[in-house]
Amino acid sequence: MANWFECKVRFDKTQENGSVKKVNEPYLVDALSFTEAEARIIEELTPFISGEFSVSAVKRTKITEIFYDETGDRWYLVKVAFITIDEKGFEKKSSTLILVQASDFKKAFENFTEGMSSTMADYEIQSITETPLMDVFRVKLDK
Repeated sequence: MANWFECKVRFDKTQENGSVKKVNEPYLVDALSFTEAEARIIEELTPFISGEFSVSAVKRTKITEIFYDETGDRWYLVKVAFITIDEKGFEKKSSTLILVQASDFKKAFENFTEGMSSTMADYEIQSITETPLMDVFRVKLDK
């Protein structure tokens, strides 16, 4: 199971109008520890950021799964409640966070539904919200 860390990176970004603005953008990385998350985000972003940058924050997230869609340019956080019945017959809900890549809200819902199509569990969507995440970096598996 992946451990997802949100890393905020502060750097000077050139705007479309040519002005330079200091930004603090969030990214998501798969890592085993806070130290590895910081090292990975530095490694991933170094080729793309000219000039100096710093990792301003690293925090563990509660995201359990990610549904990717290479055509999507945004990230949506879906809070879903899995419904189970306990031994006494009472309904129990346990909430989970799933990140979905999509181009818009409707596509996020469709991608989530498609990603959940193979599950036999009962669930209900509690919320879908667009996140400010700029990108997600998975662990690269050596072959």
